[in-house]
Amino acid sequence: MRHAWAWAAGCVLTAGTATAGYLGLVTAAVPIDLGIGRRHLPLGPHAIDIAAPRELVFDILATPYLGRQTRAMAEKIAILERGADMVLAAHRTPIRGRLQATTVETVRFTRPDRVDFRLVRGPVPEVTESFLLTESVTDHGPNTRLVYEGQLGTDLWAAGVWWGRLVAARWQHVVAATFTAVKTEAERRVSYLENRAGHGNSGRSQSRVSNRQRRHRIS
Repeated sequence: MRHAWAWAAGCVLTAGTATAGYLGLVTAAVPIDLGIGRRHLPLGPHAIDIAAPRELVFDILATPYLGRQTRAMAEKIAILERGADMVLAAHRTPIRGRLQATTVETVRFTRPDRVDFRLVRGPVPEVTESFLLTESVTDHGPNTRLVYEGQLGTDLWAAGVWWGRLVAARWQHVVAATFTAVKTEAERRVSYLENRAGHGNSGRSQSRVSNRQRRHRIS
């Protein structure tokens, strides 16, 4: 009977250890970097066109790191250290319920054409990412092409590749959401500025018409 209890306790302990290890790996609380059987997977490239100047798009990308954060943004991104053109940031991503993954990355800003991320701690040993911005002029005004590309590295050969594909799918889902948010905000700001300028010109034109009418009545 004692042997049965010992076996059962051992199974529970093993299962508990495996569960804790899995949660630690998924949430990046227990990062694993063995340097054995390293394999690399591409991230992207993905691209999106944004009807906005490149400087504006760059500012939207950089503000959560270099500017003043809203409370909602501070819950997602914590700035651990800050320099002139580089920060060390912790990114929190919800997984399920109260469970969340926290990755720590350096973020380097090269105005106005690129933002580079390098993983310091996370669910895989190695990730590098870049957001590249190029500007062109169309008949409708300035246009920015935002390109995302990167590389993800895992250990333990085929097992690592399997895990890396799961992580990469989640990583690129976050990138797609970032693309949508940046495009929406940049084009919203451009529309607001254009409408404001249009109302200003309309007001000045109406003012000139009113002045001419007053002068005509006086004469």
